[in-house]
Amino acid sequence: MTEQIPTAPSGQTSSLGTPIDTAAVRRLAQNVDDGAVTTADAGHRKEILALLDGALATELLCVLRYKRHYHTAVGLTNTAIKDEFLEHAQEEQAHADEIAERIVQLNGEPDFNPATLAGRSHAEYDESTDIKSMIRANLVAERVAIESYRQMIAKIGDLDPTTTLMLTRILAKEEEHADEMRDLLG
Repeated sequence: MTEQIPTAPSGQTSSLGTPIDTAAVRRLAQNVDDGAVTTADAGHRKEILALLDGALATELLCVLRYKRHYHTAVGLTNTAIKDEFLEHAQEEQAHADEIAERIVQLNGEPDFNPATLAGRSHAEYDESTDIKSMIRANLVAERVAIESYRQMIAKIGDLDPTTTLMLTRILAKEEEHADEMRDLLG
């Protein structure tokens, strides 16, 4: 037996189509050991977890790069830039935490292994010693992250709306970071 959703106001047809299959929804909800994952999600879960693992590695590497730049940038004229590096490091850490949490929600295990981090990351680490090179390296890495997130969002799309929404929020922040790095170069 399916529950009927309300119809459109008199004389109008609903654009939502058929009602939700409540019996199927309730059946899928019975496997409580899977947490947030339903059998509807299971078909693409491994691929989504692999994409998220790459994103996690990228964010963690970005944290390390920004932290290194924060600690090694010298000179009184670089104080504002150092502060920007620290703020970005903290925001990248928040992204990593959000991605790791989503991996767990999808019954995966976030990979924090430092031995394989650089190999799984889309971005690269940087050991520049002058401020312009640091800014440029961070801008390049932000552009790498932006393109990576765009591709992930396109691949995942409606298969996992929660992950897509999270990645879209992170993408917006990465675009903001890129703009800030570009402004610092100018």
